[in-house]
Amino acid sequence: MKDRTHLVVSAIKDGTVIDHIPSADLFKVITILGLDNIENQITFGTNLESKKLGRKSIIKISGMFFRNEDINKIALVAPEAKLNIIKDYVVVEKRIVNIPDTITGIARCVNPMCITNNEEVVTKFTVVNKKDVKLRCHYCEKITDRNNLQIIS
Repeated sequence: MKDRTHLVVSAIKDGTVIDHIPSADLFKVITILGLDNIENQITFGTNLESKKLGRKSIIKISGMFFRNEDINKIALVAPEAKLNIIKDYVVVEKRIVNIPDTITGIARCVNPMCITNNEEVVTKFTVVNKKDVKLRCHYCEKITDRNNLQIIS
């Protein structure tokens, strides 16, 4: 007799699994990576039990692999995230995300008077604190912290 107390999510043959995403940040990660605009099979779960986070989310993307720059972007909203690269149903690589030193074009400046919020100028930040996620705007020098971080959709 099958155990009906657990749902099983099918394994992917080739692709990427992003694990340990804070549940509240699942859709931010989807937006950052542009997963809302692709045709690949995507499976995600949210509010899953996690010893480390309490509650977590997970994303499985079939047939898709990311460049380092793309993956490191998710560290802005999911600094605990882990990646598993899957090939022929086997995890061939495990990676931890890292916040890059500069962030370009993925976050809004917190300053409403900043040129990036008033003209068509691509945002650019220097990361001044990776642990607490604090970004200094290249144009107005205001600090945007993790609590005020807005991802550009």
